[in-house]
Amino acid sequence: MTQKTKNIVGWTLTGILAFVFISSAFMKLTGSEEVVKGAASMGLTAGAMQLIGIIEIGSILLFIFPRTGLLGTLLLAAYLGGAIVTHLEHGQPFIVPVIIEALVWITAVIRFPELRWRFIGKAVA
Repeated sequence: MTQKTKNIVGWTLTGILAFVFISSAFMKLTGSEEVVKGAASMGLTAGAMQLIGIIEIGSILLFIFPRTGLLGTLLLAAYLGGAIVTHLEHGQPFIVPVIIEALVWITAVIRFPELRWRFIGKAVA
């Protein structure tokens, strides 16, 4: 895969992730009926959901910018790990956060050569 192809794939996946996280955060910040209902089933308040929305926006913004992308990767991974555990704890389907977390890591490995080297062991070109 050429570097140009890696850049296109990496930024396309980043755009998809940005859409997912910003949409999710928007629903949490606006207090969408679906979010309020889901939060109540997990014992979370509207205020907690707004805080989670702010965390999502901050994490995805850090992920988008190359200089802070690794920090954003770690924050998104931690956030999604918490989401997976919360879903498991409340007997809810957890496949969506697992897929999104996998997509975050795939995107990060494509976008950040230092991660590719650490995970795959290939020299950074």
